[in-house]
Parts: sequence; structure tokens; C-alpha cells
Amino acid sequence: MTIYEPQEDSYLLQKWVKKYSSGKVLDMGTGSGIQGLAASESAESILCVDINPEAVEFVKKKGLKVVQSDLFENVSGKFDLIIFNPPYLPEDPDEPADSRLATTGGKKGSELLERFLKDAKDYLVEDGKILVLISSLTGEAEDLFKEYEYKLLDSEKLFFEELFVYILSEKSI
Repeated sequence: MTIYEPQEDSYLLQKWVKKYSSGKVLDMGTGSGIQGLAASESAESILCVDINPEAVEFVKKKGLKVVQSDLFENVSGKFDLIIFNPPYLPEDPDEPADSRLATTGGKKGSELLERFLKDAKDYLVEDGKILVLISSLTGEAEDLFKEYEYKLLDSEKLFFEELFVYILSEKSI
């Protein structure tokens, strides 16, 4: 299996992780641990999560608390901030299976993010926030975030896609 190496998307999100991290933070899909480390500068506690056992071992060696989990499967508690830089590329049958786990979000590219969003609000404290990165290849934010209030914080154009960082919160009734 491959651990996702930080790229443009990681660095774009990291800038906002440093700004919004406080209290209890959950770094979903931690990969190399870049967001967990950024959050550790100002958060009280950080829990990193990844489905990939190699990523879990890698992040453990960096001194972060980490658990192997398929999204929220092995996660308990509520968090002030949940960070997620999900695999967001549409399925490519030519991509090697070992790197697909780190890059592919499903047939359309958004299925993993949709699964995450369905459950994420159950893990937020009142007034908790989610920082999420999506790509122009993932789909329209408005369609993906319909159960949340959201705001675009940043974007970056690359030669084959545009990256977007959003902050989400539960909808007020």
C-alpha cells in the first residue's frame, strides 16, 4: 500500500488547519500525518485516523495518536474540528490497486466523501466545524454539502483541476 505523499492539496488545506485548529481535532484519512502535525501546534488533542495500516504505523512514529479505521468505524467522541482531505479522484482502471486507496474516492470520485459527510455531523460538538478539501474532479460542492452550511475558504488552480478548501458546520434549524 502507498502512503499519500503531501502535494498541493495537502499544503493548501494545511494553511487552514493551522488557522482553525483548537480543542479536540480529528484528522480523518491522515495519510502522512501532515494535517495532524499542523493541528498539534494549537489543538488540545488530536486523533488521526486512516484505513491504511502502513499510514497508521508511519503516523504513530511521529508521536501522534492514531487509529486504523474505515472512516468513523473505530472512532468515538465528539470533536471541535474534523479535517478531511479525502481521496477524490474518479476510479481509473489503469491505476495500480495499492495507490488507489490513497487517491480514488469511488467510481465518480465523490462516494467516499459522501459516506464521510453522512456521519461526520454525529462526531461534532455543538458549533463544531469540518475542514474539507475537494477537487473540481470530485463534483459540485453545493450538491455534496447540502446537509451543511458551508463557506469556500480558498482555491488553487492546477493544470488539470482546481482545488477548493471549504469549512462546514451543521445547518441551523
